Amino acid sequence: MMTGREFPNWEALYQEKPVETMPWFNPSLDADVEEALLNLELRNGSVLDLGTGPGTQAFALAQRGFQVMATDLSETAIRQAAAKANQKGLEISFQQDDILNSRLEKSFDLILDRGCFHVLPPQSRGTYVQTVANLLKPKYYLLLKCFSHLETGEQGPYRFTPEEIQQIFTERFYLRSAKQTVYHGTLDPLPKALLCILEKQS
Repeated sequence: MMTGREFPNWEALYQEKPVETMPWFNPSLDADVEEALLNLELRNGSVLDLGTGPGTQAFALAQRGFQVMATDLSETAIRQAAAKANQKGLEISFQQDDILNSRLEKSFDLILDRGCFHVLPPQSRGTYVQTVANLLKPKYYLLLKCFSHLETGEQGPYRFTPEEIQQIFTERFYLRSAKQTVYHGTLDPLPKALLCILEKQS
């Protein structure tokens, strides 16, 4: 397992850079996320956008009729995304929160993680799994997007195989599918990613 990866101070990053310049900025809903929603026949319900960052995925989900709560470790990211949602006339509940020490008490039909899990330290993954499972209704879904082991670049998040995802989440989740895809954003070429549909066990 790769160790010793370094990640930015997320609050400082959002204070210093326009969100449109960030590697993970995609103004639209990721195509693979949209496909997963169609496959799961999810057209409405409550969604937690975990690590919302620029907020673009939360905007798109709200526009499709979902009730969206969006959280991020960065207070600045939350403030900026909330202002943009307000400009768009979207009702989204934004909250600063740390998933490893979460204050959330709601339960959701869907949790979208488009880049939080794969930057967490390996020793924190068990805490993440338990917390996310506790925030999901039984038999509902975590859409987890993370870097794939096929991504050969040295920088950035931890990489995973489908088997590793299954092993990490096995206590609380069933891995319905793991699709090789790309991480939509501003990088060229787009990094290789996995989109995993994880179903919470009853």
